[in-house]
Amino acid sequence: MKSRISCFIKAAGVVFLMILMSQGNVYALGKVGKKKQEKKQTISTQEVRQAAIPRLVDLGAEKCIPCKMMAPILEELKAEYQGKMDVIFIDVWQEPKKSREYGVRMIPTQIFYAPEGKELSRHQGFISKEDILATWKKLGYEFVD
Repeated sequence: MKSRISCFIKAAGVVFLMILMSQGNVYALGKVGKKKQEKKQTISTQEVRQAAIPRLVDLGAEKCIPCKMMAPILEELKAEYQGKMDVIFIDVWQEPKKSREYGVRMIPTQIFYAPEGKELSRHQGFISKEDILATWKKLGYEFVD
């Protein structure tokens, strides 16, 4: 009986977070460690869309829980596939105009771009590294080490 109640409470919490996320009101829960603020380099939407290599643009916020879960995945992809795939993170809470420019409805949102800047695919919410690579493969891009 306790496990059923526990599952129900967890499910209700997830639904509650999803409702908040859809309204753009997700805040980090619990203690947030202080980290050194690094100066963000702002680049234009046109620069983001045109690259010599395929580009993954993640639009989120540093304090959004699913976005925090995405951060190490993005860093890993950026390091592992440097020169093969561009990975860019844009904090839409710090740059609200960007969410309108990219048509973001919820965060995180990942947009997959071809080298010439054409949007190939879009995903909303958390996505694993494996699913990101599977999406690229489905789109015709396979990144072999």
